[in-house]
Amino acid sequence: MLQIALPNKGALSEGTVELVREAGYRCKRDGRELMVRDTDNDVEFYFLRPRDIAVYVGNGLLDLGITGRDLAQDGDAEVAELMALGFGKSSFRYAVPKEKDLTPDSFGGLRIATSYPKLVEKDMAERGQAVQIVKLDGAVEISIQLGVADAIADVVQTGKTLEEAGLKIVGEPVMRSEAIVVARDSDFAADPDVRIFLDRLRGIIVAREFVMIEYDAPEALLEQASALTPGIESPTVSPLSRPGWVAVKAMAPRPGINDVMDRLLGLGARGIIVTDIRTCRI
Repeated sequence: MLQIALPNKGALSEGTVELVREAGYRCKRDGRELMVRDTDNDVEFYFLRPRDIAVYVGNGLLDLGITGRDLAQDGDAEVAELMALGFGKSSFRYAVPKEKDLTPDSFGGLRIATSYPKLVEKDMAERGQAVQIVKLDGAVEISIQLGVADAIADVVQTGKTLEEAGLKIVGEPVMRSEAIVVARDSDFAADPDVRIFLDRLRGIIVAREFVMIEYDAPEALLEQASALTPGIESPTVSPLSRPGWVAVKAMAPRPGINDVMDRLLGLGARGIIVTDIRTCRI
């Protein structure tokens, strides 16, 4: 039986449960239970603190886990990233008081407050900067105002919280994070049960990025229409009973689909329909 760790709270948990459920697994909790067993798919889901997931997976206690890349890399155990999931995106950045002229390459001798000490330690070592790391569990942005630190390093999505605290982001992102699937090592991806789980997740992720577009077009304009909707390999084209017309069907990227519809209509296509894709295999 496959044993998989899922985040137990927060936005990361919500996105994970929704993705796994759409992939056909029973993983929704009725209350606060720590484990949900999906007997139909022979999987047990364990709900753990996102920061602890890499520890359980890296030590071989569980087969797979879904957590943030930042949390996985800052954890106390080594894990391999098997798949990026495309949600929970953020960047890990440094911030300093707005009036200070500081950059990460001039942090030597300063105190840096963070909830991710290992990420900061590694990055500062690579920059050749000797700093004092102040480990905090939360509310990092207030640490400078309270005199605990001179700079901070934290996960940033919009940067609004930092701005409200009188801080500015400096330097390039130390790393870009999102939800990922982790295993003890990359060889786990070859396991048949793991491969099925990954394929199902991938099918949902791709389905969210694409739509199915169908339309009728004059055969003389097929080449131009196909250039707008090339599909994955090529569009499916079928003759219509109306002479000189064909029906076209293809997967198309969701972003910009309205522009594609406008251009097809201007080209002479008719009966243009766009539908969602629930899941797929490509």
